[in-house]
Amino acid sequence: MKSAIYTYLNKTTSAAPLSVFRIGFGLMMLYSIIRFWAHGWINSLYLEPSFHFSYYGFEWVQPLGSYTYVIFAICGIAAFFVALGFKYRISILVFFLSFTYIELMDKTTYLNHYYFISMLSFLLIFLPAARYFSIDNLARSRFTALRLVKTAQQSTPQIPRWTIDGIKLLLSTVYFYAGLAKLNSDWLLKAMPLKLWLPSKYDIPLLGNLMEQEWVHYAFSWSGMLYDLFIPFLLLYRKTRLLAFAAVVIFHVMTRVLFPIGMFPFVMIISTVVFFDAQVQEKIISFLRRVLLCLKRVVKSLWPKALGLLATKHVLVSKEKRHTYKELEITYRKYIIPVLVVFFTVQLLLPWRYLAYPGELFWTEEGYRFSWRVMLMEKMGSSQFKIVDGTGESFYIDNTDFLTSFQEKQMSYQPDFILQYAHFLGDHYKAQGYKNVQVYVDSYVALNGRLSQLYVDQSVDLYQIKESFQHKDWILPLEDEIKGL
Repeated sequence: MKSAIYTYLNKTTSAAPLSVFRIGFGLMMLYSIIRFWAHGWINSLYLEPSFHFSYYGFEWVQPLGSYTYVIFAICGIAAFFVALGFKYRISILVFFLSFTYIELMDKTTYLNHYYFISMLSFLLIFLPAARYFSIDNLARSRFTALRLVKTAQQSTPQIPRWTIDGIKLLLSTVYFYAGLAKLNSDWLLKAMPLKLWLPSKYDIPLLGNLMEQEWVHYAFSWSGMLYDLFIPFLLLYRKTRLLAFAAVVIFHVMTRVLFPIGMFPFVMIISTVVFFDAQVQEKIISFLRRVLLCLKRVVKSLWPKALGLLATKHVLVSKEKRHTYKELEITYRKYIIPVLVVFFTVQLLLPWRYLAYPGELFWTEEGYRFSWRVMLMEKMGSSQFKIVDGTGESFYIDNTDFLTSFQEKQMSYQPDFILQYAHFLGDHYKAQGYKNVQVYVDSYVALNGRLSQLYVDQSVDLYQIKESFQHKDWILPLEDEIKGL
């Protein structure tokens, strides 16, 4: 066993796939930040709300007022530097920290693909993604990205094979666990929630009429499950890789057309390119070199002095930075590999934590997040809160006094949101001078087309319940059963 592990860790491969992945990842993240900013979502999601739903244990992570824009700017610049391979280690670390901070500011914005980006950027901190076709790799060269086009004749550096396999493993984990999550009676036997969502897409050109057909709902459900379960293996196998990649493109383009899930489909398409051999990656890099040559001609024709200035500035690289490959290999084995073993162990085990809780997962959502359960349920709720003071007097809360419409929708059917909001209300009215404040809620929730039912025990004073990882026994059981994983 030790011999096999040692042999695997000693295997090397071309650095081209990791470089192409770095460039694609950085550019996609830069575009995502620009898109988020351009749509005005920084203001509407982080600045307008007077109250933010924080993650348990991360209550200290809050929007910073107008300085929130600075965090996004730092995140975007770091993403651009990652794509260029400029000060890569610092850039990817800054991107990971700034992006993750953004996602922790308010859990109403939680999406599986945001969590995926955070985990992927954390992984990239430990990978030598800037060893090839990067500004960092231009040691003793002039400070210009245009020199990249002159390195075509140089041999591609080698990196440990496991560094690329690590990205493949994370992508495969996302897909495979998403497929396992679809092995439930609602998804396969009732085509839920697609049966609720697809008919609303009747206006899509060419496909609109099909979206109302029941057989299409089942076809999409079953094909989605099979796709997620088997696509990692089809991508890993050379003979089926090209066909599998075509399936990836079709699947994610269709997903983007049917559902408003932002950049996630494109991120997955670009990420999947890492499964291809080094020869394909070299062709991509050759294409990028030609693009740089075109840019060089444009810059030279429009601003010749700029090219001259760039050509006279040098970057000095100290001897301490000229690590040999063996020195890097020793560093990876001694420090980085143990960290990544822990990282992937957590990724493989965390989705199963829901087994520690009783009740239906889709109903209680205890262990639902961070488990790659993608678009599996349609929940709608209505939660009206009642404040009772020490004199026995009571009154109901208008949620719009404290929450945006988006926040209220998210809060209405998620138990940790309901509990956190109850504590906010209790603290608010306690500060207003009310004595012995109690907070109750009349909450009704509908799941995947079922009739709405009472969700929270109306006799429980939520202000006395503290958030924890323990089972929330004040959630009433679902009056139905969903079979499966």
